[in-house]
Amino acid sequence: MSETLDTSALDTVSVLGMPVHLYPDYVAWLHSRLDRHLGTHVVTLNAEMTMQAETNPALANAIARAELSIPDGAGVVLYLQLLGHRVKRCPGIELAQTLLSQLDSSRSVFFYGGKPEVVRQAAETLKQQYRNLNLVGVRHGYLSDEERQDLTRELQQKQPDVVLVGLGVPRQELWIVEHRHLCPNAVWIGVGGSFDIWAGVKTRAPDWMGNNHLEWAYRLYQEPWRWRRMLALPKFAFKVLGDFGQRKVF
Repeated sequence: MSETLDTSALDTVSVLGMPVHLYPDYVAWLHSRLDRHLGTHVVTLNAEMTMQAETNPALANAIARAELSIPDGAGVVLYLQLLGHRVKRCPGIELAQTLLSQLDSSRSVFFYGGKPEVVRQAAETLKQQYRNLNLVGVRHGYLSDEERQDLTRELQQKQPDVVLVGLGVPRQELWIVEHRHLCPNAVWIGVGGSFDIWAGVKTRAPDWMGNNHLEWAYRLYQEPWRWRRMLALPKFAFKVLGDFGQRKVF
């Protein structure tokens, strides 16, 4: 990878106080970080996370400190487009999967999170799909205190190059901040419910819904219990309108 791919090359834009980094090829940038043994925390920013950060200082700090914050959610993308940025949505699941597909067997990967049967099935599915995938560890997200201690020892011993953490927001972001020192050269990505998708337990929204910023509606259809969390979306919209009103854009 080119040495010009560096953090200094990332444009940073604020979305209601949270940073988003703009770059034409995030995966290439991550490869560059791996090549130079530079540890990286990747945050996949969406409207819900942005709203959570307003009342959760620890989460806000984790997002602010992350080396890479990508525009995952439709609301974030629309906000950036209204600011005049030519940006497309970069779903975290696609970023993670593209990175995995491009790794050779010299790069090691670790999965942490999800239900026991789900993360195991996700691991099997991806190993069949990507024959070069060097998966050195798989741990579910329901560990006892003793098992969590075993996990930290395993990470220290194996030093994976990429760690995917599926504990949900904000737990995964806070966990990464607390534990990334165990593998200081790794790329750490909070992947939310991606293990469920890879395991076949859940499905992603059809392309036409994703292309029209309606993936949130499909997620609500699959998981109606999320309705309380979805209240963050109108709150985000009102905050955006207020922000643009202050800017006198409208």
